[in-house]
Amino acid sequence: MLRLRSSVADHRADDFGEMLRDLEGVTRIVRQDDASAAGAFVFVADVEPVAADALVEAVDEFGIGAHDYVLTRVEVVAPQHHHHFGEGGVDGYSWVEVVGQAKANSRLLARYLALINVAAVIAACGVITSSSILIVGAMAVSPDLLPICATAVGLVRGRRSLARRALFTLIAGLGLVVVTAMVLSALLKWTGFLPDGFQVEESALSTLAKTDYTTVLVALAAGVAGMLAFETRASAAVGVAISVTTIPASAYLGVALGAGGIDHALGALVVLVINVSLLIVSATLTLAAQQRLPNRSRAPI
Repeated sequence: MLRLRSSVADHRADDFGEMLRDLEGVTRIVRQDDASAAGAFVFVADVEPVAADALVEAVDEFGIGAHDYVLTRVEVVAPQHHHHFGEGGVDGYSWVEVVGQAKANSRLLARYLALINVAAVIAACGVITSSSILIVGAMAVSPDLLPICATAVGLVRGRRSLARRALFTLIAGLGLVVVTAMVLSALLKWTGFLPDGFQVEESALSTLAKTDYTTVLVALAAGVAGMLAFETRASAAVGVAISVTTIPASAYLGVALGAGGIDHALGALVVLVINVSLLIVSATLTLAAQQRLPNRSRAPI
C-alpha cells in the first residue's frame, strides 16, 4: 500500500479532492488544515500500487510542485487486504516506484564502490586459497545486482540516459573488482605471501575461466531472479544469485593478471562478458514480459 501526502492551496482544495476521488485505486481521502502554511490544506490518501502512475501524472498535471507532495510505501499489518493488479503495476509495485529505485541505484555512489571493493578483496582471497566459502561471502557483499536491474529498467522504459548511467556504474564496479584483485594478488606475490609456485589455473576455482552451457543457463536464471527481487525489494536476499556470475569471474581475472597466468585471464574475461550480457538480457525480458501481462482482477496476498 502507498500513501499520498500533499499540500494544496485552499482555493484549489475542492478541485484537488475531486480529482483524487475520481482516480480508481485512491481511497480513504482525508483533508485537514496545513499547520505549516496559512491558507492551505493537507490531503492524505491510501493508494493502490497500480494507481500510483496515474496518480503522479494527475498530480503533475494539476500543477502540484515536487516539494508539495510525497508518495511513500506503507506496510499494512491488518486486516488482510487485496491489491489491484493491472496495467502499469508490477505485482503490487508501480512503475513510478520501480523507476525511482532504478534511478537511485544507477548512480556511482561511494557506498557502492566501497561494498564492491570489499567484495573484490574477499573474492580474490577466495580464488587464491581455493575457498568456496570466501567466494560465497564476496557474492553476498557485492551490490552489482542494483545497476544490472537499473539498466534493465532503463531499457524497458525507453530511458536511455538511465540505462547508460546504470551500465557505466556496473562496468566501473566490475572494473574495480578486477583492479583490486590484481593489485592485491601482485602485492601478495611481491611480499612472498602467495604459496610457492602459485598458478591460478591450478586453483580449484579454475572453472571460473571456462564457458559451457551452464554459464548461459545460470546467467539467464540469475537475471530473472534478480529482476523479480529488485521489484519486491528483496535484492539483499537474491544478490548472491546475480553475483555468482559476475564477482567470481572478475576476481579470477584480476588474480590471473596480478599473480601470473595471463593466458587464463582471457577465459575469465569471456565468461564475465557473457554473464553480464545475459544477465541484462534476461532481466530486461523479465520486466518487459510483466509490462505486457493482461490486467488482472483483485487477488489476495
